[in-house]
Amino acid sequence: MLEFNQLGKTWPDGTQALADVSLKVPRGQFCVVLGPSGAGKSTLLRAVNGLTQPSSGQVWIDGQQLTADTEHELRRRVAMIHQHFNLTLRMSVAANVLAGLLPAVSTGRALLGWFTPEQRSQACALLERVGLDPRHLQRRAGELSGGQQQRVGIARAFMLAPEVVLADEPVASLDPKIARDILGLICSAARERNTTVLCSLHQVELAREFGDRIVGMRAGRIVFDGTPAEFTDARMTQLYAGAQWGEQDPPSQPERESQPLAA
Repeated sequence: MLEFNQLGKTWPDGTQALADVSLKVPRGQFCVVLGPSGAGKSTLLRAVNGLTQPSSGQVWIDGQQLTADTEHELRRRVAMIHQHFNLTLRMSVAANVLAGLLPAVSTGRALLGWFTPEQRSQACALLERVGLDPRHLQRRAGELSGGQQQRVGIARAFMLAPEVVLADEPVASLDPKIARDILGLICSAARERNTTVLCSLHQVELAREFGDRIVGMRAGRIVFDGTPAEFTDARMTQLYAGAQWGEQDPPSQPERESQPLAA
């Protein structure tokens, strides 16, 4: 369970990025966050792994509150897939995937490449799972296409078998076919491990196709929370055009929990 309790974030210049956000995401659910630029999507995701410190409220992961004292431990249970892949391009594919172990191993050991045979075998298995054969292992990450680099990013994210995966616009720079392939890989990998996924997207059609649940944000607030079927074209227009929600057509209740992924 991933839970946000009255989360708020105000930047030093007074900009309010998050305003009283409360949300519960059950284990195994693929929850997509939609909204225009500046809605607070990335800030919400970054509050889960400690990259952004909220101004108010709490984040809970499986019943444990994220604090300065628990951050190191909880980071081992949360992984992130980035929009621009965030790989070290001069390093090999294998080294980039093994970097997913950094929260659990010392920096010195990682720099020296002191990984166990079991860890190396796991990296190979994950690369195969995302469709990259062994011939890519020793290639530099910078030699790969964008779609291949994001496959490496997915493999890296699952190295520590995380309870939560944060995917921040993971297909924004990819063409539609590759974007669909990448989201399919994230979905299937998460389903196999009963991992919770919180994924920000701009592509509404992909959110409807892959999400178990859609959360719409605008100006740091949740204005829609429901199933893909409930996210109609009219609601999409309201979300992106900034229209006010009418009294006869209120957003779904933010605190509602949708069903997790089916087996």
